[in-house]
Amino acid sequence: MRRSLYGMLGLLAACGDDAATGKAAPDAATLRPDAAIVAPREDAWTAPDDAGVVPVDGPGDARDAAVPGMDAAPAVPDAAAPGADATPATPDAASPAVDAALVGPDAAPPVADAAPPALDAAAPAPAQTASACFERVFGRAIDLGPNYDQFAPTIADHCQGTNHQAIAGVQRVVFVGDSVTVGTPPTQPRDFYRTRLANSLAQRFGLQAPDAIWQNVNLIDGGALSQESGDFASCAKFGARTDDLRRDNDQLERCLPEAERDKTTLIVMTMGGNYVASVTQDGLEGRAVDELWGETMEFVDLLRDALEWIRTPGRFPNGVFVVFANLYEFTDGTAETDACPAAALGGFGGMWDDPQALRDMVIWANEQYLRIAVETQTDMVFMLEGFCGHGFRRDDPEGPCYRGPGAEAWFDLTCIHPSPEGHRALADMFTAVVEE
Repeated sequence: MRRSLYGMLGLLAACGDDAATGKAAPDAATLRPDAAIVAPREDAWTAPDDAGVVPVDGPGDARDAAVPGMDAAPAVPDAAAPGADATPATPDAASPAVDAALVGPDAAPPVADAAPPALDAAAPAPAQTASACFERVFGRAIDLGPNYDQFAPTIADHCQGTNHQAIAGVQRVVFVGDSVTVGTPPTQPRDFYRTRLANSLAQRFGLQAPDAIWQNVNLIDGGALSQESGDFASCAKFGARTDDLRRDNDQLERCLPEAERDKTTLIVMTMGGNYVASVTQDGLEGRAVDELWGETMEFVDLLRDALEWIRTPGRFPNGVFVVFANLYEFTDGTAETDACPAAALGGFGGMWDDPQALRDMVIWANEQYLRIAVETQTDMVFMLEGFCGHGFRRDDPEGPCYRGPGAEAWFDLTCIHPSPEGHRALADMFTAVVEE
């Protein structure tokens, strides 16, 4: 059956992450989506300077290689890409890119202040837009959801994420977030994106790589089998949401103790799937839409608070970098949740009374991820766009993300976690963003 585009993202609960942690939805105050729910924060964050960060010589491996499954893209047509009111000129040379343009919903909640916080007025305009990147990959306009270009991000040449940081001189790498970062069976630990990326970063920055114990999963507590190994740490947990970064489980402070903050640090994260599962289930159980908007706002604010805590001037005197991924889904933009058998087992066979409201919430959250990356000058990986066309409707030529016959499956049989091929691709996406 065909459902709201993002309604199926609630199937993330099929993995049992939230059930395992016993998390309840936050008791948010009743808020209406026509109130100031998307008003920007008034306290402006100022990026610390990069003094003391030593550049690394030599080109990065991912700078010259496409992510697996990302074929060379045709040139952008003359018509303006959807989702951008004024598209800057696109470079003539196409680069490998991720997978789908997203345009804001027809009925998104009003934005109290649509303009992003003021950046340096002297900064040059972005070299390319997200929508132009995605259009170039598919050779056609793609209309799936979020409009990233409203926040004027700097998009990397490879189009796999943003390029707000010159990541160099890294001395320590910390992974935080949810089960996608931890890694889950049946994928083997050596194939987790966390393991692949750690080994790649160890080579690039001359770090001591983590051992096999760190790479494995403690299936009892849902985290890495050891928190520290070599120059790497992992505090990611099954079922984690943005409140686990600082408020509930203190992932950041546990993996970023004061004694380690004098090291130039790179923080890597996937986070958000368990929020979508929670808000979807709450809606199916009849919770008021106004309250769910409050939950959505809190989820996003907690991510912003975590990144602002990390980027507070002086907290990491020799520099800190953050790269995080947005939210993805397994139906390749078709919303056909029955494409994956395990989706039905998750109990999400119903529909919201107002399915457009759920779509608006998740699209808004994805847009805010990008906005936070711009505000904090951190970087976001386009995981949603990268995986679109590699899900359970990848063979549907009518699907909006169709890549042609023979596209790899990047999701495992749980519907919501990456397959070994998906972990490999995700590691390459993170590597590309780190190395540009």
